[in-house]
Amino acid sequence: MANTSSAKKAQRAAKRRHVFNMRRKTAYKAEVKNIGKAISAKSKEAVSMLPKLQKAIDKAVKGRTLNKNTASRMKSRIAKRLAALGK
Repeated sequence: MANTSSAKKAQRAAKRRHVFNMRRKTAYKAEVKNIGKAISAKSKEAVSMLPKLQKAIDKAVKGRTLNKNTASRMKSRIAKRLAALGK
């Protein structure tokens, strides 16, 4: 339990940031799952899902929920899977 007023304020801020971070994390994970299912089903709509996934990942990076290198790696791997689907 926080003792000082500044520690209490930091705890409130951390709780608020946690809510935003979880919202962003849930958003990009859901998109990854959706596009993964579409790729597995060899669906052509997977290509149209890519911009939505990239947007969710970029928003997570912007809010510092996700590291930029991690985001880049995720986008690259999904793009590689999509390219293999097109062959």
